[in-house]
Amino acid sequence: MSAARALGAGIAVAVFALDQAAKFAVVHGFAAVGSEPRPLGPFLDLTLRLNPGISFSFFPQNTALGVGLLLAFTLGAAALLGVWLWRTTDPLIGAGIGAIIGGAIGNAIDRFSYGAVVDFLDLHAFGRHFFVFNLADAAINLGVALLILESFLGARAGKSR
Repeated sequence: MSAARALGAGIAVAVFALDQAAKFAVVHGFAAVGSEPRPLGPFLDLTLRLNPGISFSFFPQNTALGVGLLLAFTLGAAALLGVWLWRTTDPLIGAGIGAIIGGAIGNAIDRFSYGAVVDFLDLHAFGRHFFVFNLADAAINLGVALLILESFLGARAGKSR
């Protein structure tokens, strides 16, 4: 197994495990969805929201068919990313893909288990609430950022693609 592939697989497993453990703690630690938020810092609260849509609650799906389609899309994207991970030899690409796969599978498990994604980190400032997200979402964003960074570093180093 290549080092990049092993790194990506390890990151995917770690992201998935941390995400699911955090969601389990939040789901079982709150009395109900919509309970009063618990401050974690000046700009971040712990809360419980079930997101029936995709990122930022776009395209909410409340039917079994809609949830199934989002689940199928997520798993299909994770499978395609798995092929990319299998083929890569670049550790930065492997790390980015691993973070995305781990986050995508974590959110897919939520959709399967709850019919929606469990979000629990409420980012806010100056009386405005921007969005509620979870560790899987953060990992997906970090993975995308790593892939973008690698594209700049790879272009700068003159790598051929």
